[in-house]
Amino acid sequence: MTHPEPETTQPRTASDADSTPTAAGDVVPFGQATKAWFLISLQTFGGPAGQIAVMQRTLVDEKRWIGHRRFLHALNYCMLLPGPEAQQLAIYTGWLLNGLRGGLVAGVLFVLPGMFALLGLSAVYVAYGDTPLLTGLFLGLSAAVIAIVLQAVVRVSRRALTHPALLGLAVAAFLALTFFAVPFPLVILAAGLIGWALGRIWPAITSPPAPKTADDGPAPLISDDHLHADQPSVRRSGIILTVGLAAWALPILAAGLAFGRDSIFVDQGLFFSGAALVTFGGAYAVLSYVAQQAVNVYGWLLPGEMVRGLALAETTPGPLIMVVQFVAFVGAYRSPGDLDPWTAAAIASLLVTWVTFVPCFLFVLLGAPYVERLRHNRSLTAALTGITAAVVGVIANLAFYFAAHTLFTQSHSWSRGIMHAQIPVLVSISVPAVALTVVACLLVFVVRWSVLRTLGVCAVLGILTQVLLLR
Repeated sequence: MTHPEPETTQPRTASDADSTPTAAGDVVPFGQATKAWFLISLQTFGGPAGQIAVMQRTLVDEKRWIGHRRFLHALNYCMLLPGPEAQQLAIYTGWLLNGLRGGLVAGVLFVLPGMFALLGLSAVYVAYGDTPLLTGLFLGLSAAVIAIVLQAVVRVSRRALTHPALLGLAVAAFLALTFFAVPFPLVILAAGLIGWALGRIWPAITSPPAPKTADDGPAPLISDDHLHADQPSVRRSGIILTVGLAAWALPILAAGLAFGRDSIFVDQGLFFSGAALVTFGGAYAVLSYVAQQAVNVYGWLLPGEMVRGLALAETTPGPLIMVVQFVAFVGAYRSPGDLDPWTAAAIASLLVTWVTFVPCFLFVLLGAPYVERLRHNRSLTAALTGITAAVVGVIANLAFYFAAHTLFTQSHSWSRGIMHAQIPVLVSISVPAVALTVVACLLVFVVRWSVLRTLGVCAVLGILTQVLLLR
């Protein structure tokens, strides 16, 4: 166990010279923090790893507003929660810097740029998705996404699979989802329980790795041993819980009253509200579950369209789970009920975005004051270790799902006793898709290009391939 270092008396950096709080609970001026969050929101490409890196560089390394270990403590809690950990980390650190309003502003700004961008891209997709240009574009983007998801498997496994038992847990999660049709929430629940048990048997499994470098810069405004002044209380928790649940549920109730219980808005609102409770491990971990439900149960998407939606989400700033906005938009456009398709699509995308991200604010603002008083809780860490290990298998399942629907044009249901799976038809393999996927993997794993650069090159190659095929 590492003990927090005492605060030093080193001078502030230039960026902190004007950081005099302007209101009670403000560590830095609210306007200055808002500007910082807006600039961060425009740089949050490349998934949660890149988003967390941007926040750490800005808040920890450059502005020195929060200490490194303090930042990691907040991150550990957010990783334990369902939902996008990067956005929840923004809410948590915004709360640390400026209280309740700081958390709200940080969380909202983290989402807005990506929401508007993906709303526009979804509209372009439904309007022009069948044109040769966009067909080629999505051919290249889908191939790139396979490589990007495989990269996520490798990255997460290096960090998470530090013991043979954890490797076994990851393999079991992959098999349970891919060949036994075990519901995703049950996989996550079982992983948490197994992780807790493994922590009791082998406590060393939950030991965090030693930091690579020491934090030797000027003292941050929020030190590693900082304890937030916002005290946990029954009254505070009750208010936040009541307001949060009301904000979460009222739009769905309003949709039911306005359009009827059987409308697509209510179905999507309820489904994605439930999905928001089981999105442990980030977007990659839950997308196979969302894709299977959206395609096979509700019929909102066609097979293979989820990978196109994720490709669009990869090109926009913000959490990758924003892809659910694409699912809602396309589904409502195709089943608008009595509404104009464009109106229905816009309503659905905004509703689903709301019910997906409101829980993030509820979880963080409700639990943060209690987490401030929790240090080195081994039971929570062990459960998180198990879930993180299972997430490797879950993301591998997503890679399998995307590859099956991108590299092959047909698949069939396969069953043997309790085993069930969707298996691609080998003779339906798409040679152009395979070739582009190989190129994408070379760019990601060998050349080590960034996500955006890989997506851009594969998009161009996909368009050129489509043009050649049409000749």
